[in-house]
Amino acid sequence: MPNQKRRKDVRNLAIIAHVDHGKTTLVDALLKYTGAYEFKEGEIAVMDSNPLEKERGITILSKNASIQYKGVQFNLVDTPGHADFGSEVERILKMVDGVLLLVDASEGPMPQTKFVLKKSLELHLKPILVINKLDRANVRPDEVADMTFDLFCELNASDEQLDFPIVYASGKDGYATLDLDEPSDSMKPLLETILHRVLPPIANPDLPFQMLVTMLDYDSYVGRIAIGRVFHGSVRVGDPVALVKRDGTIAGGKATKIMKYRGLSRIEVDEAIAGDIISISGIEDVEVGETLTCIDEPKGLPAIKIDEPTISMNFSHNTSPLAGKDGGRFLTSRHMRERLEHEAMINVGVKVEEVVGTKRLKVSGRGELHLAILIETMRREGYEMEVSKPQVILKKMGSQTLEPVEEVIIEVENEYQGVVMQALGARKAQMRDLKTTSSGASRMEFVIASRALIGFRSEFLMMTRGSGIMYQNFLEYQTYKGDMPARQSGVLISHGCGDAVAYALYNLQARGEIFVKPGEKLYEGMIVGVNNKGNDLVVNALREKKLTNMRAAGSDDAIALIPPRQMTLEFALEFIENDEMVEITPKHIRLRKLHLTEVDRKRVSRRAQST
Repeated sequence: MPNQKRRKDVRNLAIIAHVDHGKTTLVDALLKYTGAYEFKEGEIAVMDSNPLEKERGITILSKNASIQYKGVQFNLVDTPGHADFGSEVERILKMVDGVLLLVDASEGPMPQTKFVLKKSLELHLKPILVINKLDRANVRPDEVADMTFDLFCELNASDEQLDFPIVYASGKDGYATLDLDEPSDSMKPLLETILHRVLPPIANPDLPFQMLVTMLDYDSYVGRIAIGRVFHGSVRVGDPVALVKRDGTIAGGKATKIMKYRGLSRIEVDEAIAGDIISISGIEDVEVGETLTCIDEPKGLPAIKIDEPTISMNFSHNTSPLAGKDGGRFLTSRHMRERLEHEAMINVGVKVEEVVGTKRLKVSGRGELHLAILIETMRREGYEMEVSKPQVILKKMGSQTLEPVEEVIIEVENEYQGVVMQALGARKAQMRDLKTTSSGASRMEFVIASRALIGFRSEFLMMTRGSGIMYQNFLEYQTYKGDMPARQSGVLISHGCGDAVAYALYNLQARGEIFVKPGEKLYEGMIVGVNNKGNDLVVNALREKKLTNMRAAGSDDAIALIPPRQMTLEFALEFIENDEMVEITPKHIRLRKLHLTEVDRKRVSRRAQST
């Protein structure tokens, strides 16, 4: 390209890592050191602004921040650490010229480390390795550095990429050093490494304007906001711009507002030039992966390749007898459709389709967690809905059926190794590796169908007494693996409507785990517990004790109920079968049968047997 120049006053970089390896805490330390953000007392993880992110301690949405160091602007992008949000990672890496690869100084590289590193190497980015969390016990930084180098080799990194600098850091304590024998009390060594090792962006203001849209936001006042990096040229407020769509068609628009990042805030500016990461409004119907360009020479940049969804669920408005009684504000299928279409517009990993002949919508995403986060967000916004059991998305290739397969890494104490291997063996998992960690635990690596993992996590936590650690990551599509073991237990189904009674629940708890507590509202077809015998059973959870004049010693003692299971969205989605649904309201999560009356269930069962 002629007159290729680089802007010396800007560095664009992304921070990538496995879940909980300290990305957001490291950004805190950089913001604090450079004075880009005024921290309030006790405030931490300021980039995780979403309430769900704060509760779960994970980054869900990519976010931008900007810091100044020695007159150079560092544009930082914090990316999600979970594979289910991989579509966010893929887009962000298109905006930057370098990456900070964070690895826990104790745990070492994990599955998601491999995923995000692979994406960055494919885009020919040069990583800076940050071995983080030196404040932890049992750290092994030298061993972790060797393990990470092996991972680079496994991913076919080029010689140039293998020559990566190593920075040792503790985001929590706010220091970084290039040498473990030379202690440091600030983040200066890391900032110096970024300054000298991350390439300045190519920026030629003389070329026609081109910007790749990598994220979308929405404002009720200005409409859609396109976020991305200006690759060439410049744009001013009021300039007419062309939108080059994915199919090559061209639409028009006008830059009504341009914003850059300062600290964690967006500030309005009059002009943006090549190398800047900006937000721009005024262009209708803009989508992720499209190009905003000069209206005189509308040329599109290469579109972003994004991995396809692997899991789908059916969503519908709440049809239970308790609909609208739990504080929900959005109760109709129209509300549901509008909200999901809005989500699909700004979240490129989500796909929404009609289910023919019903009012249901098929929503596809990158994994159970991806869809669970969407459901939880909608629930907190006041939506009431019903969702079906997650199903994997199968592909046809010629005469073969393919299904998504994941690599799973499990770390357990040695005493649980056998029972975990047996459980995964029954689910047709293939073991790839088994080794003992420095702490003496067993680390096992498996390849297993995504379908077989639905419902396994809660079972895994029970068999390891809550001590096991499990990481999973989408690998590829492989040949269909055949039938998988289904849930072994049946369910207890309420026969009528009313309030659950302690006396009735006391008599039912011998059959299996109970999901409801005394006084809770029930309706016909609602699932109130587990039947360990394996078949579904209609029960009376509303029955009260008959009153008589007779009294016997000990018979009228207080009823001792086992505390019911605290219903969570993750457990509910894993537990249900194909003829069951999860009812979600702002206040409750309930399980129910798809067909509420026993007559309807028998009719459907007979029809299925006859076909």
